[in-house]
Amino acid sequence: MDYEEIIQKLHSFANPENAKGMARYGISQSNNLGISIYLLRPFVKEIGRNHILALKLWDSKIHDARLLACFIDDPKQITREQMDAWAKDFDSWDICDQACTSLFDLSSLAYEKVYQWAEHEPEFVKRAAFSLIAGLAVHDKNAMDKDFERFLPILVKHAVDERNYVKKAVNWALRNIGKRNLHLNIVALKTAKQIQKIDSKSARWIASDAIRELTSQKVLQKLERKKKKK
Repeated sequence: MDYEEIIQKLHSFANPENAKGMARYGISQSNNLGISIYLLRPFVKEIGRNHILALKLWDSKIHDARLLACFIDDPKQITREQMDAWAKDFDSWDICDQACTSLFDLSSLAYEKVYQWAEHEPEFVKRAAFSLIAGLAVHDKNAMDKDFERFLPILVKHAVDERNYVKKAVNWALRNIGKRNLHLNIVALKTAKQIQKIDSKSARWIASDAIRELTSQKVLQKLERKKKKK
């Protein structure tokens, strides 16, 4: 399936009413065909990994094509320049999160981008840093605990950002670190309590929500089971 065929097929799946519904959840309507992600996913098996095609799909500026690009691109071929360029294009949380947790977090460049993007001002670029942490905590099975412990001061520093998509991503990153294993659960909870003391509405929300989940019976039992399997 080539670029033109894919674009044509995407347009055949267009759902304007669905696109309007997405807008209520903060998803940009700009060039949005309103295609469910569950319809996009099957394309991946049909197309396979294709870096050049992913770049073309991204350059189309079609929201749904950009999501597909995140699914078919080859993480071994993406570059720093590509990651930065795509991050600048992020215009909604779903594009940001799919790029970061379906592609960028599988790249060897992911860790350096966390530190760089966390210091950027644009809301979705900054969110990308914490989405990456959330993705790495789940997908990087070979990472050491210390790799995630190094992220914690960044979460503390940026917990005061009141912007909705940043604070939610900081919270997401903290929770995913704390759900990785029992040791990181303890460390993440300690960090959450540190954040809770900050005089910031955003920080207090991030901390209380993280503490609630990370101390839940469901999470702790799952971590205990994970420990026994080792």
